Amino acid sequence: MRRATLFVPVLSLLALGGCHRSSSSKPTTVKLGVFEPLTGANAAGGAMEVEGIKLANALYPTVKVGGKELPIELVVVDNKSDKVEAANAAQRLVDQEKVAVVLGSWGSSLSMAAGPIVKEKKVPAIALSATNPLVTKGNEYYFRVCFIDPFQGTVMANYAAKDLKAKKAVIIREVSNDYSVGLARFFADSFKKLTGDQGAILAELNYNTNDQDFTAQLTTLKSMKPDVIFAPGNYTESALIIKQARELGITTPFLGGDTWEAPEFVDVGKQAVEGAVLSTFFATEVPITDTSKTFLDAYRKQYGKEPAAVTALGFDGYLVARAAIEKAGTLDGAKLREALVATKAFPGAAGLITFDENRDATKSAVIKTVKGGKFTYLTTVQP
Repeated sequence: MRRATLFVPVLSLLALGGCHRSSSSKPTTVKLGVFEPLTGANAAGGAMEVEGIKLANALYPTVKVGGKELPIELVVVDNKSDKVEAANAAQRLVDQEKVAVVLGSWGSSLSMAAGPIVKEKKVPAIALSATNPLVTKGNEYYFRVCFIDPFQGTVMANYAAKDLKAKKAVIIREVSNDYSVGLARFFADSFKKLTGDQGAILAELNYNTNDQDFTAQLTTLKSMKPDVIFAPGNYTESALIIKQARELGITTPFLGGDTWEAPEFVDVGKQAVEGAVLSTFFATEVPITDTSKTFLDAYRKQYGKEPAAVTALGFDGYLVARAAIEKAGTLDGAKLREALVATKAFPGAAGLITFDENRDATKSAVIKTVKGGKFTYLTTVQP
């Protein structure tokens, strides 16, 4: 099946006057770098985050630096859903574009590829929906505005064991994807503890990004007769797995993670993904803060549809970066980092943001299901 792609116009990369972080001259504009997958396997995810960043920029286009109101320029670079390209994109943003803060990327592997660069150059980076703990671990310049996978894995293991009364599970993981492998491990560890059974995971079946045929894995799975299937992975491959499972007569419930919340998941899976359950960051049905309402009203007016959870996180990442710049009163990377560390109870669209000792946000999780072709709110799980 041909992969669905979503094209988003890339904003101009031309500097409007320059903002060199170490320059003694006063800046005339503030650059925020954005590195996202706008092409390739993760294009839809990157596009949704860019929507949120662009919306925040439209609502809050300036920032005070040392008492002077300056325009914020977004410098958007396509990391092409590739680790090497992600590193190149981050290098370009910090070396050539001289951005003050980097936002992104959708996909933990892509964010991790940029980690050593922002750390070396001492340019703060804010991950929006990258949930793998390794994104921020050991990197004092990387922050994130979402929860992390140990929590997400526990949330879905609890749902499997308590809500579905599952005793045995099979995991299907995208072995070439750090996010999928990590989340699968956290789910497995939690599920074993909850069931009190070290043999509760019957098998961990692997596939690679861009695979199309999952007959071998599903045939093995079918013979095991699990109570639940946990399949964290990219939206397209995950939808194909569920669709092919249903075609093979497998009726076992499927659970997944935040990457499933993309229109392509439903477009590819169609009726087969009805009833699939996933964890995510935000639900439009339950606004959390006044910022949530501002975001929802503006998004609906601008796009005429409901936003994805990662779009709210893109919105939040921009606002947190802007607030840190105002608090620091400078574009110096080390001082911006200090301002970000001090972030407490910041009212984001997807909830209050407080960075812990690992620069991770402590956030609640939302559980949704696909109903009538739409992602529908089920419940909220507090950390």
